[in-house]
Amino acid sequence: MLANYFPVLIFLIVGLAAGILFLALGTVLGPKRHYAEKDKPFECGFEAFENARMKFDVRYYLVAILFILFDLEVAFMIPWAVVYKDLMGQTGAYAFWSMFVFIAVLAVGFVYEWKKGALEWE
Repeated sequence: MLANYFPVLIFLIVGLAAGILFLALGTVLGPKRHYAEKDKPFECGFEAFENARMKFDVRYYLVAILFILFDLEVAFMIPWAVVYKDLMGQTGAYAFWSMFVFIAVLAVGFVYEWKKGALEWE
């Protein structure tokens, strides 16, 4: 029974070894030039500031959240597309129409965000 997990153990060992090797090579062979622009902290699309009460534009966050939302929707479509032939053989048109409704709801949300101007950047 334990012999069935041996390939998984080998896979983990090779993966960890490769990760450690690549990190070590990057540390040893990578450039070590430091300059002010590179060492300056950069966060969230705008300059770092001292005052926590300073006003800033939240559109950056809105666009980032929308990107994540629509990106995750595509991540749900990929497994469906991979097994689409098998699904059509088992469930008939149900698999197609369920994804059609999913994409339609996504499209309605996209059009709503477009009309509200959430995708505009001025």
